[in-house]
Amino acid sequence: MRQHVNPLSKNFNEVERIPSLTEMFDDPYLNLHLDIGSAAGDFLFELALVNNSWNYLGIEIREKLVETSKAKVREREIKNLYFAFGNAINILKDVKNNFIIKNVKSISFNFPDPWFKKRHYKRRVIQTEFINILSNSLQKGCLIFIKTDVKDLLDYMDNTILSNFNFKTIDNKDINYSRSFNPNKVQTNREKYAIVNQLDIFEKIYIKI
Repeated sequence: MRQHVNPLSKNFNEVERIPSLTEMFDDPYLNLHLDIGSAAGDFLFELALVNNSWNYLGIEIREKLVETSKAKVREREIKNLYFAFGNAINILKDVKNNFIIKNVKSISFNFPDPWFKKRHYKRRVIQTEFINILSNSLQKGCLIFIKTDVKDLLDYMDNTILSNFNFKTIDNKDINYSRSFNPNKVQTNREKYAIVNQLDIFEKIYIKI
């Protein structure tokens, strides 16, 4: 179910231009949610269609999936959804894209590639550098959601995020989902797969303080 793409490849050094919020969305003033590793985009398509009070931006490292998702957005004329191709760390540390982090209200990392071999941990999407970028630019109160079916990966992501003192864990019950990016608690395809196959699902939520 996972197609490996090395995020450290030089192919991702050239960052795609991300349009302004006005270019991406019909109403640029809606709350913005960022999904890192949006895959084929099914999760965001469902969210955007059932919750038009938020804008959704997905970043995906597999170019063909992004091209297909963009075509679907145009075909269905969805005005609160946009997809971008590339390595999320490279995209968000580019000064031209600072406006994304400064405007985002919540970020999700759903079932990211675990890169099981220890020598490949540096390829995992959540890295100290990435968390520091988010720490420096996210608004106070912004939420980060992580979800995985790999306990070791959860521990790794949790330790990495909490190593930055600008983030703390909050309890799921403290989230007002009716006002969040996911009011209907839409599940990703991987989450549905994990539930059907009775796999454990681990999740945590962090707030920028």
